[in-house]
Amino acid sequence: MDDSEFNTLADQTLSRIDAALEACTADIDFELAAGGVLEIEFSDGSKIIVNRHGVAREIWVAARAGGFHFRRDGEVWRDTRDGAELMEKLSRLASQQAGESIVLA
Repeated sequence: MDDSEFNTLADQTLSRIDAALEACTADIDFELAAGGVLEIEFSDGSKIIVNRHGVAREIWVAARAGGFHFRRDGEVWRDTRDGAELMEKLSRLASQQAGESIVLA
């Protein structure tokens, strides 16, 4: 994958996460900033940061549970450590921090 393809896929993925958060009923604030950084803030003040990392061609997630790197594998982004799909892992991380079930599809 070249830089252009990575940037297109990463932007689409961040927009998809943004739309899923918009549809979510949980008490969270979020903002997708220019440059591909999505900041999700929970009622307890904790945050999850999702951003693209162009050099590695990965999407990175920083959460209370740790840092996670996702690399494109066919049609999905997979965690480089455990193979979890990005939206599933992000749903679990957000649910942990929110203290309620959050499903991002």
